[in-house]
Amino acid sequence: MKIGVAIPQTDIGSEPKIMREFAQVAEDIGFQHLATYDHVLGANIAHRPDWQGPYTSEHSFHDTFVLFGYLAGQTKSIELTTPVLILPQRQTALVAKQAASVDVLSGGRLRLGVGIGWNPVEYIGLNENFNNRGRRSEEQVVLMKQLWTQPHLQFNGEWHEIPDAGINPLPVQRPIPVWFGGTGKYVFERIAKHGDGWITLYHQPNEQAQADFQTLYKYAHDAGRTESNIGIDAWISMGGREPNDWREEVKAWKNLGVTHITLNTAFTAYHHKRIKGESLQDHIQAMRLFYDRVIDLI
Repeated sequence: MKIGVAIPQTDIGSEPKIMREFAQVAEDIGFQHLATYDHVLGANIAHRPDWQGPYTSEHSFHDTFVLFGYLAGQTKSIELTTPVLILPQRQTALVAKQAASVDVLSGGRLRLGVGIGWNPVEYIGLNENFNNRGRRSEEQVVLMKQLWTQPHLQFNGEWHEIPDAGINPLPVQRPIPVWFGGTGKYVFERIAKHGDGWITLYHQPNEQAQADFQTLYKYAHDAGRTESNIGIDAWISMGGREPNDWREEVKAWKNLGVTHITLNTAFTAYHHKRIKGESLQDHIQAMRLFYDRVIDLI
């Protein structure tokens, strides 16, 4: 099992020296992947009294690929991953190009987690269709993998056409690993056919998680694949619990066959609880403590 940490950028701000320090400290501690989540537009909720989303225009998010291009030059070995990039609100060939560039600049360290998102405001602003985003995302992944492995291609799909063209440079990884976020039948089918792994946010390491893992593996078997072809990345949090609780959760995830865990220190949703502090040093101290208390279990 591998261990990573998410950048708490909604807490610590967007200054380049802060991004650099967090990434370098995470790598020096021993974390094996560095995660960032993604939003392009934040809604102004001054005139949206019924707003339900967790993020607004008050929250800071760097563009994922620009941030990873920067951090690729500031780190040496840590994997760069996105749990998740909202794929259907973007142009597919452009995502393939940006991802390939990050993979080249980082020496093959990108793991691309994709999802369909929840915020129609972003889809409107980016001129994409919110209502068919799940179905489109499947074709997007098929096309991206071809763009990452062929110097030029002709592609005629339901939503995409490539008229004998390609990207250059191609990525180091051919193709770049694509993991899916979300949950449910359609997500499992997409992973089984096209994905390298599943990023689960909603689950605790219990019987429900085990049942969903087995359902995912069944879809994989039906698609001619095995469990070893499918990774699982589970988020884990620290807030409101003691180190022994963290250890028990890590052991439980490992016993269920999870391949990656990602610590998120700045997130409160579902069963996840954030740490108390918000400064860069608060988050660095927290991730050091977590790593020291659980690394013997990894």
